[in-house]
Amino acid sequence: MNSWTLVYEEFDPKKESLREALCTLGNGYFATRGAAPESEAGAVHYPGTYLAGGYNRLKTEIAGREVENEDLVNMPNWLVTRFRPEDGDWLNLLSADILFYRQELNLKAGLLSRTVRFKDKQGRETTLIQRRFVHMGQMHLAGLETMIIPENWAGRIQVLSSLDGTVINAGVKRYQQLNSKHLSPIRGEAVNDETICLLVETNQSRLRVAEAARTCVYSGEERIAVERKLVERPGTIGQEFFIDVAQKKAVRIEKIVSFFTSRDFAITEPALDAAEAVAHAGGFDKLLQSHMLQWDHLWNRCDIRLENSDRPQMILRLHIFHLLQTVSRNTIDLDIGVPARGWHGEAYRGHIFWDEVFIFPYLNVRIPNLTRSLLLYRYRRLNQARLAAQAEGLSGALYPWQSGSNGREETQHLHLNPKSGRWLPDNSHLQRHVNIAIAYNVWQYYKATGDLGFLSTYGAEMILEIARFLAGITTFNPVLDRYEILGVMGPDEYHDGYPDSETPGLNNNAYTNVMTVYVLRTALKAIDALAPDRWGDLLKTLGLEQAELSRWQDIIRKMRVVFHGDNIISQFEGYDQLPEFDWEGYRKKYGDIQRLDRILEAEGDTPNRYKVSKQADVLMLFYFFSAEEIQDLFTRMGYDFDPESIPRNISYYLKRSSHGSTLSNIVHAWVLSRSDRPRSLALFHKGLESDISDIQGGTTHEGIHLGAMAGTVDILQRCYTGLEFHDDILFLNPNIPDDLPKLSMRNKYQGKWFDIAVTPEFLTITCNRCEGAATKVAFQGKIHPLKPGETLTFDLHEKQPKETPHEKNPNPRLESGDTFRW
Repeated sequence: MNSWTLVYEEFDPKKESLREALCTLGNGYFATRGAAPESEAGAVHYPGTYLAGGYNRLKTEIAGREVENEDLVNMPNWLVTRFRPEDGDWLNLLSADILFYRQELNLKAGLLSRTVRFKDKQGRETTLIQRRFVHMGQMHLAGLETMIIPENWAGRIQVLSSLDGTVINAGVKRYQQLNSKHLSPIRGEAVNDETICLLVETNQSRLRVAEAARTCVYSGEERIAVERKLVERPGTIGQEFFIDVAQKKAVRIEKIVSFFTSRDFAITEPALDAAEAVAHAGGFDKLLQSHMLQWDHLWNRCDIRLENSDRPQMILRLHIFHLLQTVSRNTIDLDIGVPARGWHGEAYRGHIFWDEVFIFPYLNVRIPNLTRSLLLYRYRRLNQARLAAQAEGLSGALYPWQSGSNGREETQHLHLNPKSGRWLPDNSHLQRHVNIAIAYNVWQYYKATGDLGFLSTYGAEMILEIARFLAGITTFNPVLDRYEILGVMGPDEYHDGYPDSETPGLNNNAYTNVMTVYVLRTALKAIDALAPDRWGDLLKTLGLEQAELSRWQDIIRKMRVVFHGDNIISQFEGYDQLPEFDWEGYRKKYGDIQRLDRILEAEGDTPNRYKVSKQADVLMLFYFFSAEEIQDLFTRMGYDFDPESIPRNISYYLKRSSHGSTLSNIVHAWVLSRSDRPRSLALFHKGLESDISDIQGGTTHEGIHLGAMAGTVDILQRCYTGLEFHDDILFLNPNIPDDLPKLSMRNKYQGKWFDIAVTPEFLTITCNRCEGAATKVAFQGKIHPLKPGETLTFDLHEKQPKETPHEKNPNPRLESGDTFRW
């Protein structure tokens, strides 16, 4: 197996839509699914092209109510390239006799290739070879090359090359009752003999989108002229032409496409600029070479290597590949966030959730400018978040659970259970942890980069306004002398209320309460980090006075957390009173019970009644924080929390999780990394398989799970290496499972690049591309200066005498395990 390629060696109609999602090509500006160019949307295929942040809203009458949904729009299909012998059928692999098939996604080059040899009804054998890319450097360009080789015949072939703007949003079955026609045609035209152009407009957001396609024909290296017929229909423009072909002699069709919108910078009008772009674009091979060079630069800084581990290495690179296609250098100047499902399909409508918290750590240490840009997406929507808070009678900022174009709450009021066919109320908007995640992300970015300018200009304001809102939903209980947060949902979406209660929401969700304390503490730290003049001006601008800050301090000291049993943190108040669930019985009855919520609702029941979890809730605390940090948080709240109880908490909740989210395996692999390394590694490998094997049984084809993909990468990057940043110190505390091969990567910390390699026995860190002062590297309780050009080597099993000064031992050898971190 080649660890740089994802290969399929047979055509399988049942798995085609999954492969189309996994073989999506993109560049951070637009993305196109890996559908065959001759295919149409239906039960087997789903061609889809998506613009980063390309949204549109439509209304639908459902269950007696008018609902409005904002969708990521399926843009015009530029792939359309079909052919047939003059007297034969258009190519359709469903009806052809396939003699050979191979599809290959080259991750290193960002290139999707397909080779098919087939026999038609007349016995003619033909070889089809196609290659395509979406240019990583020139973000408006893409290319498709089609080579046709008649193997045992000669004659004429008819070719259709077109741009199809009649597409609708039909990629998610449970959305198909909703209005889905987002595009209105404006015009299609021939620019010249070789070039066509299509202009459409979204019918609510009024976004104009233009695609132009230049189609050229070659015999060998010779460009040949063909007579073309314009094919025009409302919303579609194409060209038909005939080519004379000889046996065993290839003809090659190059289709170079441009994609522009009315929101682009430095354009006059989308259609004009689209036509000009393809006119000046080079040929397929020249564009491919420059595209591959950009990917080479990206992999140089972004690859993570696992020695002698072909399949895990390939999947890991597939995950990195899709991260870099969703957000890239082309994204930096765009006003977009990171969608939970990438720009790979229509699931979750392309909305931005809290998955950023799993994605940003990878970017922080490789492309921090990209994290900065994506955080600005949140900052630009701060006023909308303030309005949402005001609507609830509170100050500060309330960011939505689902965010799209302008930052309003896009969470649907109703959702469909495909098992029961019923539309049900959706209470997801009660999840307040998007607010928490944004504050966490801002602070982690600052710690990794030291970007005080961002914190001063944008970040601190977001953190303070989020802290203000969280303090606002906190109420004081004089009987308990504790602060409480009532009527919310935690990360576990199986619980949105108490059994038989008509009012949704839960009281004292532990994750929300503890993270509120974290955010309030972080807000106070952010104030301290700013220059006195700046924090003074900011507090005055926000109207934050000492009385409010003093209340924050009081909340930190007196926040309520509910416990039960042997120092088990209760997921929420009353959790311990719920009955246990019949896990064994339901597994026997249904097999796969990952989506237990749908199963129980179809039975007329609800997970609200049981001790069940869709994914980590309490355990998210151990995902975010070390044992020392958790203990410090609880100590500040006035609780005597013993870190030795962490394994008991992990075991308790792991037994009660259905892993209904692809993020669940990631979090559990992380929190088990200190106490049960073999199980942690097994869950890591299961996380790797989440999308490529579609372990949820039919969700990946709607769009990849970007947070889960990033989470697997981050387990290697931070969890198993123990990589952390605190107080201008780079901490390393490796915890490598015995069966994990050598791990190596390149990271950026506060402007300096470091090469890190680690095995279960050794760790090395080299400052190769560094300038200026030495970096402080902490390992096993000691701080070591790492100067530019130097390497530190640590033996993870041997212990050196503590009195050995680092100055006399530039390569200290220290024992693993001195510091108890989770």
